[in-house]
Amino acid sequence: MRLTRLATIITATMVLGSGLAGCEGDDGRDGDTGPTGPAGSAGSAGTTGPAGPTGPAGSSEVLVDLNLVGRYSSGVFDEGAAEIVAYDPAAKRLFVVNSSAVTVDVLNLSDPTNPVLLGTIDASAEGGSANSVAVRNGVAAVAIEAAVKTDPGKVVFYDTTTLARISAVTVGALPDMLTFTPDGTAVLVANEGEPNVGYTIDPEGSISVIDVRNGFTAPTVATAGFGAFNADVAALRAAGVRIYGPNATVAQDLEPEYIAVAPDGRSARVTLQEANALAVLDITNLAAPLVTSIIPLGSKDHSVLNNELDASDRDPRGAPSIRIRNWPVFGMYQPDAIAAYAFNGKTYYVTANEGDDRNDFIPGEETARVSALTLDPVAFPNAAELQAEGALGRLTVTRYSGDTDGDGDFDQLYALGGRSFSIWADDGTQLFDSGSQFEQITARRYPAHFNASHDNNSLEDRSDNKGPEPEGVVLGQLAGRTFAFIGLERIGGIMVYDVTNPQNARFVQYVNSRDFSKDPESELPLVGDLGPEGLAFVPAEDSPNGKPLLIVGNEVSGTTAVYRVDTVVLQ
Repeated sequence: MRLTRLATIITATMVLGSGLAGCEGDDGRDGDTGPTGPAGSAGSAGTTGPAGPTGPAGSSEVLVDLNLVGRYSSGVFDEGAAEIVAYDPAAKRLFVVNSSAVTVDVLNLSDPTNPVLLGTIDASAEGGSANSVAVRNGVAAVAIEAAVKTDPGKVVFYDTTTLARISAVTVGALPDMLTFTPDGTAVLVANEGEPNVGYTIDPEGSISVIDVRNGFTAPTVATAGFGAFNADVAALRAAGVRIYGPNATVAQDLEPEYIAVAPDGRSARVTLQEANALAVLDITNLAAPLVTSIIPLGSKDHSVLNNELDASDRDPRGAPSIRIRNWPVFGMYQPDAIAAYAFNGKTYYVTANEGDDRNDFIPGEETARVSALTLDPVAFPNAAELQAEGALGRLTVTRYSGDTDGDGDFDQLYALGGRSFSIWADDGTQLFDSGSQFEQITARRYPAHFNASHDNNSLEDRSDNKGPEPEGVVLGQLAGRTFAFIGLERIGGIMVYDVTNPQNARFVQYVNSRDFSKDPESELPLVGDLGPEGLAFVPAEDSPNGKPLLIVGNEVSGTTAVYRVDTVVLQ
């Protein structure tokens, strides 16, 4: 276009020039711009530019589906005939604590659809009942309390194939839970040290560390206690650690319940359930374990959004009905089970916030219903309304917390348990709590049996006392993500959450293998599973059928349930 236009201009100039030969006139004005010509042909492609910055990682969602594939039934109702479970992948055997028979039952799990009893380990020969079992490298470690539970207990080691006794070590009073370290070099034992009825004997709580690096024939044991904290009782109470046993020292009052070892094996967190706290245990030196700190867990405010609860079994007017709402009550987390995992190079801890009291031991009982308390008129100007049966009157709270000014009335109300699960950072900072989700989910799923207990089908039977009562938790890795499986002791069933990102846990599934149309006691063979307590996750590489499994010990129905864990990855 530009060449054509230039030729026209040159021709016109030559014509004008010949007409004005011999003289030089003034320049003429510029002509109007001509119309745009057609586009020229495209030039050759330029060289490729440098690569741009890497974009954000893509995301995928993993769906988990639990499917009940097998069950073993002891036929014993409400006697703890199936509590803690542990699996040996080499022998394809399942070890189940059976408190009713004072044994550890050994099941053949070669076919997960048909668990079969192979034999038993008789714990009575070693003292009192077996409380926990853990398995590693062909050895089962069994925690056994003494015949007098306030005396020191034992951990006994057995060959998982022959069931022969290998050795035993003495640990603290009432060994309640035990676990191997990730590398299998030590066994950690939570010695609960519960008092006797009447509180005339109160042994110290402790954590025993059994060194098995040189094998199980002559293991050595070292025990970490809380005596170093006895002088700090005032500071611990001020920080929120509950020290309240009659005339008890800190070391006597703290009762280790459950242990989670950090993935690096250098430290552990121990739940101190009644104290509503965690103990930090340093195990870098197995010969000298040390409790380095005690972390109070605080409480959840049930008056704020997402922390609602159903506080009465007779609401709103004497008859049970679902009423999940906010109330001026605090909930103490008081976790039972705890599990550890790593995310982005840091360790996080997942707790099942069950709640517990000392009614069996403290003279006069620890708890009372809100209707029986004197409420501070300033803190609770509507006390008469709140103490009605359809409001907070039926709710069970502790009498040992809440009188903040010591004048004999209650300025705050503290219920036992969080009715939730939580995720905590290494320093005890809470990163996630499921709030009221457990009650909201179970209410939608079972509106006619909401908050039923594990030994009856009564609507709202447990609304006034700890609700669904989450007790057990285990973690599993599936498709590159971390999932928490939480057992609800009362209404039953398993909650599944994706906890990969500890600040953004996501509900995945709730399954309950209980049949509410059957009476728990009179129709035990038909009712399904009641009272889940211990859970074990079996990854695909250790599973007898190559599929991930979740195994659950149900203490009330006396059943051991086997779930196949199916996954679907959505890109």
